Amino acid sequence: MTQYSTTTIPARFLLLGDSHAGVIGRAAKGAGVPFCGGPLGAGREFNAEFFDGLEDDVVFRGAEAHRLYREFLAELDVPGLARLQVPLVSTFGFSAHFVATTQNWQSYRARGGGFLPGFLTSRLFDDIVSATVRDALAFYRHARALGLRVLAVMPPQRIPGLSDPAVFMAAQETVRRRLLALDVEVVDVRARVADEAGFQRPEFCEANDAIHGNLAFGRLIVTDLLSRGL
Repeated sequence: MTQYSTTTIPARFLLLGDSHAGVIGRAAKGAGVPFCGGPLGAGREFNAEFFDGLEDDVVFRGAEAHRLYREFLAELDVPGLARLQVPLVSTFGFSAHFVATTQNWQSYRARGGGFLPGFLTSRLFDDIVSATVRDALAFYRHARALGLRVLAVMPPQRIPGLSDPAVFMAAQETVRRRLLALDVEVVDVRARVADEAGFQRPEFCEANDAIHGNLAFGRLIVTDLLSRGL
């Protein structure tokens, strides 16, 4: 897993995320955009019970994730998250393919195999998804409470075979709405990368990979970040 850092030019943002953060870092590095951070682990590790909030900081429960986090802060010369002077960019909570694992939704299907009309837009569905990614939402809430500008990046529109496409699409919408309600800025490039069915177009997909976007996808995200003043 690749991490990134800036040591000679002031960073424009701190990047903390799962594997989807990797291509953002690669694109920023290639464009000469100074930043600090990178992936801390796999997406499934950052949905629930992955951190503890402190008065002015966070502690990641995974030893490797916390080690990387502390290294990133040290490179920025800040003692804790509350002292961060640049925006926080994260992909936590947006690994929707984990949430959409088909087997997890079997008990909610009607006899014919499909979902009842309205289920994927229901309060029940929203509550289930929100509970699944509860600590990702809590992480963003905590960062906002510390006074940080926070941007969350939506995932590539890629759905592996073990995941239900309809659940994927609906789940990421639930997360997006919850984050907007927390005053988190959501970076959403779907209109530029998805086809008419809503799936990631091949030119934005990582080759020989079922879930990740490629460097072209990362460049669009970095362009969006720059357009927001980062």
